[in-house]
Amino acid sequence: MLSASAAGLLASQSSFTRAATSPPEFSVGEVKTISLQSDRYHGWPTMIRRKNGELLVVCSGGRETHVCPFGRVELIRSTDNGDTWTYARTILDGAIDDRDAGILETANGTLLATTFTSLAYEPGLKKAAAAAEQGRATMPADQLARWQAAHRRLTDEERPKQLGCWMLRSENGGQSWSPAYRVPVNSPHGPINLSDGRLFYAGVTLWKSQRTVETCVSDDDGKTWSQVSEIPTRPGDDSSQYHELHAVEAADGRLIVQIRNHNKANSGETLQTHSTDGGKTWATPYAIGVWGLPSHLLRLSDDRLLMTYGHRRAPLGNQARISTDNAQTWSEPVIIYGSATSGDLGYPSTVELAANKFVTVWYEKLSDSPLAQLRMAQWQLG
Repeated sequence: MLSASAAGLLASQSSFTRAATSPPEFSVGEVKTISLQSDRYHGWPTMIRRKNGELLVVCSGGRETHVCPFGRVELIRSTDNGDTWTYARTILDGAIDDRDAGILETANGTLLATTFTSLAYEPGLKKAAAAAEQGRATMPADQLARWQAAHRRLTDEERPKQLGCWMLRSENGGQSWSPAYRVPVNSPHGPINLSDGRLFYAGVTLWKSQRTVETCVSDDDGKTWSQVSEIPTRPGDDSSQYHELHAVEAADGRLIVQIRNHNKANSGETLQTHSTDGGKTWATPYAIGVWGLPSHLLRLSDDRLLMTYGHRRAPLGNQARISTDNAQTWSEPVIIYGSATSGDLGYPSTVELAANKFVTVWYEKLSDSPLAQLRMAQWQLG
């Protein structure tokens, strides 16, 4: 495990410069809603492009609100580069809230979906129930009854046992899925493939007595995971304010991890760290001058890196940046979408269709409904 002193030494020996470069030329095509359940709230999606060209998106669907007891992991599929999408299929629906959904196709063709479970709805439910008893309802009676019924699916003793970080696998292209099994960490977009055949997962250990920010690897196609190291904490930071990581392997072999940061220093910005020894040791996290989060990282066919992230202030929407030097510097932003009407949006992920041609998917609460939907943009550089 990496000590703070070792991390500081690594940072001093291999720190990156972080000046922004000029934004690339770009154009954005059609922006549209791709979820087909307008009576449900959708959140926190991830998209991949399979080797066969299919696009798969997973999200937390079936919801009533941003926080509720009904979240489930849903999957939609496109065989025409996002022009059309299937109706959602539920691949996991636990007895409590299933939230952020990630997906990966491994080198073996296995699909791995990730999520975490939460009881964050409980305080709101208790408050609404107490208010109803006092004759000052804060939630419609039929909605309160649904929430209470969902809550009763498990006993008070059983409910906490369902908290955890989870993964499920499909070895037949998503036609059938394994039961969910526990993994050490969670991050919204899940693990990545490494060039040596291993899988790498940077995330947070949730629901443990001591919360840590860790990196893990799998040598068996995601069936089992082992911890490699902890990511160090920047001096003055509280590691509990590091959230929602994502990683990429750069062309020079460096592992890059970006972190959603809510510490006072650089609050609301994306922090970055890197490793030059396969993830055994990490640079102390540092600011890269990007306000917005959380990020999704992608290595392009020409070895440039692309980061895509939500931007919850004007212009409300989603942005992207390009690095041509293995994440040492990032371009000024490409505004994929900047006309949202709510800050309840983001978690974009992007796939490359062809050189300089991309599709990005995110979730967004639109002006005409409180129920967030999945949104998509086709765009290109140059």
